[in-house]
Amino acid sequence: MSDQVFDRWFWITILSVVLIIVMPLIIVWGIIQLPPEIAILATVCLVIIWGVVSGYKDWVVSGRAKAEDESKQV
Repeated sequence: MSDQVFDRWFWITILSVVLIIVMPLIIVWGIIQLPPEIAILATVCLVIIWGVVSGYKDWVVSGRAKAEDESKQV
């Protein structure tokens, strides 16, 4: 167990999990602190960015699936 505490990847994993939990809360808190007009704009931008990233992810996944299908056919 003591080896695990000093392992670099253990701390990278812990830090990643904490950031995944904390960062959305910080972003929401930051948007709430903005004036109403800017908060609406920030929310709309966040939704648009979320959609673009989601579309890109789907495009990459479909490209990989297509490449795997082509490699299986050969």
